Amino acid sequence: MHEQLHEYVGVIHIHSTYSDGSRPIPEIAAIASEVELDFLMFTDHNTLQPKRDGLEGWYGNVLVAVGYEINDKDDLNHYLAFNVSEEVSPSDKPEIYVRKVEEQGGFGIIAHPDEKRKAMEQYPAYPWTLWESGYFHGIEIWNQMSEWLEGLTHTNKYWRVFNPRRAIINPMPETLKRWDEVNRERPVVGIGGVDAHGHIYKLWGLFRITIFRYKVLFKTIRTHILTESALSGETDPQGDIKSLYDSLLDCRCFISNFYCGDARGFRFWAENNTDKVQLGGKLKFEPNTHFHVNLPHTAKAVLICNGDRIDTRLGTELIFEARRPGLYRIEVYVSDRPWIFSNHIRLS
Repeated sequence: MHEQLHEYVGVIHIHSTYSDGSRPIPEIAAIASEVELDFLMFTDHNTLQPKRDGLEGWYGNVLVAVGYEINDKDDLNHYLAFNVSEEVSPSDKPEIYVRKVEEQGGFGIIAHPDEKRKAMEQYPAYPWTLWESGYFHGIEIWNQMSEWLEGLTHTNKYWRVFNPRRAIINPMPETLKRWDEVNRERPVVGIGGVDAHGHIYKLWGLFRITIFRYKVLFKTIRTHILTESALSGETDPQGDIKSLYDSLLDCRCFISNFYCGDARGFRFWAENNTDKVQLGGKLKFEPNTHFHVNLPHTAKAVLICNGDRIDTRLGTELIFEARRPGLYRIEVYVSDRPWIFSNHIRLS
């Protein structure tokens, strides 16, 4: 096992002018550089044209990967597909396009799976319904735009427009529950998504405002990946994208809300007298097995086992005793506000 992991911080689920976003990819990458992100994963609706146009690669110190977002004819079952070269037919049913992504050697992440809002007809929910499928590889356990819309009403819409970061509080409990349950059967990565568009809205007659500016959204839900080797930084962009994808598929990542602070440096691992594994790993349970958590600053860490909270510690360098086999992850809170969600470690 590699002791020295390399951390890269990025944003997943972004739309550009190739679909319904408001800026081209090079401009969005420049904005990402301004807020010190390392990578972006684009998912324009039903098109891989930016990939064919050669827009994957390094933009200065920002790595751009291009996938796309698929949906069915009813605009449900949104699926973020990566490492694929051909779009599926827009008439395909979700059970078909999920399988086709797999057959291309790609992988897919379920987007905003548990939406259910009904408060405003112009913003309907787009939930996932195909939970029986065994082909999906990940779940978007925290989606900035989805959470913002779920809490939107006619009475609070202007406050939420002008406070997009404060309005983001926590993932949906039912999504976390589903994620824990699916992971008991097989590893399924949990990622954070932004669903960034840079929307321009007209308010009060002719007054226009850009809400959800890319720079603002890039300071909300982030995904941190841990790679075994350092990325090349322009020498081998396709190899670097592969390293990014491999880390996600190995569940070697965690999610943070930047509003609560920069989560760089968070680590979660398990060790005993026999071995040591990082998040995403599997370790044989034996006496004297412990979980270790390192935090960038003092916060409350909660140890979750098989979906249940079993222990809580406050500090920066924390140790939890493992008392039984199970599926473990960590949630971190700042003043009771959710900050960090790790992927799982399996004790068998």
